[in-house]
Amino acid sequence: MISLPFKKKSSTISIDVGSSMVKVIEVDRSEKVPKIVHFGISKLLPEAIVEDEIMDRNLVVESIIECIEQAGVVGKEVVTAVSGRAVIVKKIVMDKMSEEDAAEAIFWEAEQHVPFDIDDVCLDFQILNEDIGANQMEVLLVAAKKDMVNDYAELLRDAGLKPTVIDVDSFAVQNSYEANYIASEENMDEVIGLVNIGSDVTNINIIQNNSPHFTRDISIGTNNFIENLQKELGLDYEGAQQIIKGELGEIDEAKVKDIFRKQVTDLSLGIERSIAFLKAAGDADKIDKIVLSGGGARLPFLTEILSEKHDIDFSIHNPFAQVEYEEGVFAEYEEELDAIAPLLTVGIGLALRKAGE
Repeated sequence: MISLPFKKKSSTISIDVGSSMVKVIEVDRSEKVPKIVHFGISKLLPEAIVEDEIMDRNLVVESIIECIEQAGVVGKEVVTAVSGRAVIVKKIVMDKMSEEDAAEAIFWEAEQHVPFDIDDVCLDFQILNEDIGANQMEVLLVAAKKDMVNDYAELLRDAGLKPTVIDVDSFAVQNSYEANYIASEENMDEVIGLVNIGSDVTNINIIQNNSPHFTRDISIGTNNFIENLQKELGLDYEGAQQIIKGELGEIDEAKVKDIFRKQVTDLSLGIERSIAFLKAAGDADKIDKIVLSGGGARLPFLTEILSEKHDIDFSIHNPFAQVEYEEGVFAEYEEELDAIAPLLTVGIGLALRKAGE
């Protein structure tokens, strides 16, 4: 099933299967402040998943099992998420009706908005505004290709797990952001861009008052920066990865910055199109601030370059701002926890939720 960003409670195990690694996080929500009680991470070989397509199932299943064992979780029910070109998220207008009636009508509405055969997709929706006038309401529609959803569900089953929710990456990021920042924000009218940069895909979600205005995925990620560094500087994969981590060594900083400035064009275009869409739809004139997450959030010079290019305040999401973790959970990563924190945003956002609520 596809699940939209409703508030979730209780203890939940999340599996975030990315193109370069698998992350497992369990969050206990029995107390007022959510707490991470288990964590595991396992790297994937580059050929295991390419552009969200599972190329080697056995490698992915083995990584999931390894990650579960490393984390020490005992539960079998898990939540996960998907993203990419096979996922469509769109805000639509429907005739005003009850949620029960909307559940029937959404299939007819989806045929007008989803560029896939309606029989080949999983659908879900959330009513954003029950009355926008003229006897109409605003609805968030989500569609994902069944083949992709089933593939990810089968991966988890093959690893001995039971998937209870298959969510969308951008909504998991929103859930993490809201849990860590929204409660302390004074200006709920701010238009906030949540940009999650993965290995192959970047999720863009523009929110205001906890509601998504515009959501899209673009095919650019850290792998694009790695490939360009290899090409421009004659580096091997490992050498390019070191630069991605901010370890420039003897390489000229100005040259690296120039390479990144050129490579960031596609990402900038995605942000510009988001702003243009908001203006055209009459939702907002501008984005007040943008928060980066994912493995690419800490790319060297990225926040500086993007801030200059768009004249918007860019910052890096801290998924631990209002989420605690048990002592020892991140013992192996204690010295680099700040660096890997944005990488855990989707997993933590998923683990802050529970199926059926």
